[in-house]
Amino acid sequence: MRGAGEPPLPVAQPAGTGGEACEDARPGPAADTPMGSERTEIRKRQMATTPETSGAAQAQLSTGNRGSNACCFCWCCCCSCSCLTVRNQEEERARRTSHELQAEGIPNCEESPAPTLEEVNAWAQSFDKLMLTPAGRNAFREFLRTEFSEENMLFWMACEELKQESNKSVIEEKARLIYEDYISILSPKEVSLDSRVREVINRNMLEPSQHTFDDAQLQIYTLMHRDSYPRFMNSAIYKDLLQSLSEKSIEA
Repeated sequence: MRGAGEPPLPVAQPAGTGGEACEDARPGPAADTPMGSERTEIRKRQMATTPETSGAAQAQLSTGNRGSNACCFCWCCCCSCSCLTVRNQEEERARRTSHELQAEGIPNCEESPAPTLEEVNAWAQSFDKLMLTPAGRNAFREFLRTEFSEENMLFWMACEELKQESNKSVIEEKARLIYEDYISILSPKEVSLDSRVREVINRNMLEPSQHTFDDAQLQIYTLMHRDSYPRFMNSAIYKDLLQSLSEKSIEA
């Protein structure tokens, strides 16, 4: 036992718990250095990556804006849309080409002097007299064009030209063209023929001659005579021509 007034004895500290041990356990400057360098490196990497990400985002945003403003989706009346301009030019070119093809597909009328009053009056007497003169055929053909049946006259005239040929190779070539233009079911100018006549033509095409289409020509001639000729005589084309020539004869 200790007597009164004696200082207390120092308490023994366990090994490893002294102040030196605590000081050794604190992180010193050497421990801070590696973590600081890592943070610095990470920060540098982030700073280096941020501009690239920002630039990519801006590029995507710009691309998106361009996509949303693509001229194909721009219907604003004040927008000068280049693709619409090109499209309009292509449509105009197609219309022009179609018009030129149609113009080329219509053969010119026969050359003939202006008809006289006597000739025009004779056309009313019979269909044969109308078809006898180039002026009569031209006037009748003009009327058929208004009824969208001009191919009948064109076919009849092509058969007449075929009859004038004597060269075998020329006959074969013209017969082939006539068949493709007026007999084939794929042609837009196909004439109306019955099955019997078509069978005759198909047999004749094995050895084409000047008379390959005689039966078909007669059938189309009869069709024009019975169907189109009466309407032509009552048409404005014939009446206007007749009146004009009558007035000129009176003035003369």
